Amino acid sequence: MNRKNIISAVIFLLLAALTFNAIFKGNDMAAVVSAMSDLNPFYFFAAMATAFFFVSAEGFMIWYLLRSLNYKTRAAACVKYSFVGFFFSGITPSATGGQPMQLYYMKKEGHKVSDSTVVLMTVAVIYKLVLVVMGLGILIFFYQPLADYLKGYLYLYYLGLFLNTLLVVVLLFIMISPKCFKGIVIGGEKLLKKFRILKKSKSRTEKLIEMADQYHEAVLFFLKNKGKIAAVILFTIVQRCSVFFLTWLIYKGMGLYGTGTTAFTVMSLQASIYIAVDMLPLPGAQGITEMMYKTAYSQIFPGACLTASMCITRGLNFYIVLIASALVAVWCHFRSKVRVS
Repeated sequence: MNRKNIISAVIFLLLAALTFNAIFKGNDMAAVVSAMSDLNPFYFFAAMATAFFFVSAEGFMIWYLLRSLNYKTRAAACVKYSFVGFFFSGITPSATGGQPMQLYYMKKEGHKVSDSTVVLMTVAVIYKLVLVVMGLGILIFFYQPLADYLKGYLYLYYLGLFLNTLLVVVLLFIMISPKCFKGIVIGGEKLLKKFRILKKSKSRTEKLIEMADQYHEAVLFFLKNKGKIAAVILFTIVQRCSVFFLTWLIYKGMGLYGTGTTAFTVMSLQASIYIAVDMLPLPGAQGITEMMYKTAYSQIFPGACLTASMCITRGLNFYIVLIASALVAVWCHFRSKVRVS
């Protein structure tokens, strides 16, 4: 872990401390703990399995796309990449640290940088595209309830939807434009040489140009195999819905499913929170996620169940998975050092 990631981790821990303080301040903790203890164990473990499925699913998509490019890689290795990505995304602002670290370990294990970049970018574009389509659907078909539930946070939903849409457009343009990608790669190298971060190297420049050409070939391969992209899109929809379904499982586990709120409403609100905070420059979107949750679900989870459900939901879909991902990242770090030695 480099100095930048260590700083991000420290900021993450400070935000976590402030978030927990803000959450629990003014709450009857005895009532909250009692509400948490009343959760049906079956639904708790089903929700936990859903949280781990959400992260693992990305690994299976990476595995599927790498296999399409004739890499004989194991599914378990690709799931490992997805947990590493989750950890570094979770501790860095706007989740910017995940893919570079995934790329680093993929290169360490013999995958071409060009192919790995295409695979990771394809997964990222489809992930964001599905999120944007869902967001637009919620805005069109669920607008009035959304405004009633989100209240003053509705503007964040608009901002998140706009930023995600913008990112999808930019990533698609980079993917389908070989000149643009090559320009970014070569321009980036020139900039680093100008600031004397990199030394002049003709061989490195030639390798970067070769990588850009290989990248374009991989993009063309996927564009010609639309069936593979369609399969990834469908699996991404299942993956995205799984983490929204997690909140519904907690709702049912607390015995509240007979109170009139539908699964669609609970899942749509969780999706709206994800869309709103996904691009914010906060490690793990801490603080704002919890505040939005308490506002959005204030009419759905009564009394102490609101804070209890938030602690369980956020604990499962982020903090527990983050701890597991940290262990995987540490294991990958020491394993790569052993290989080098």
